[in-house]
Amino acid sequence: MSVLPPALDKLASLLARLPGIGERSATRLAFHVLSEPAGYAEELSSALSELSDSVGFCEACHNIAEDTLCKVCRDPGRDSHIVCIVEGISDLMAIERTGSYRGRYHVLHGVLAPLKGIGPSQLRLENLQPRLTADGVSEVIVATSTGVEGEATALYLARLLATSDVSLSRIATGIPHGGDLEYIDATTLGRALDGRRPLDF
Repeated sequence: MSVLPPALDKLASLLARLPGIGERSATRLAFHVLSEPAGYAEELSSALSELSDSVGFCEACHNIAEDTLCKVCRDPGRDSHIVCIVEGISDLMAIERTGSYRGRYHVLHGVLAPLKGIGPSQLRLENLQPRLTADGVSEVIVATSTGVEGEATALYLARLLATSDVSLSRIATGIPHGGDLEYIDATTLGRALDGRRPLDF
């Protein structure tokens, strides 16, 4: 039985459902909200309410959006002939921070994980092939993670799109900038060697 007041206990329970937040951290966060000026809790409540009312997912790429299409899909300056497939929105944001990609995206909202009961039907794949055809996409970049589940998802996508008239590529993996070879794992080092490119001078 909890010794916390019901309202505080409910807040802690809800916060504990967030990824990466355990019971102790949730309780600390709940106490923090309580210790802030009264207006903070009201602002937080208002922001959460506004989030559920005004933010959804893009009908085309499944990115976050305030309308039927997200900012990327609405941007006429983006190259609609290139689509980068990512696992989640945080991956999309990471690629955007590089400033080097000007195509569009397709967000899967997960990866294949049979042991967790996640198969193709749990991923946002239903509109992928029709979208590639309708938009005249010529290249698809698969940017899933390099772990077992990400690789399995990349392989599935390769098979799924094998009959499409698109050029299919996989993001390169290798040595991080500033990394020392002696500390790099064998798999990463092997992929760096396989993905070598001409040395320009």
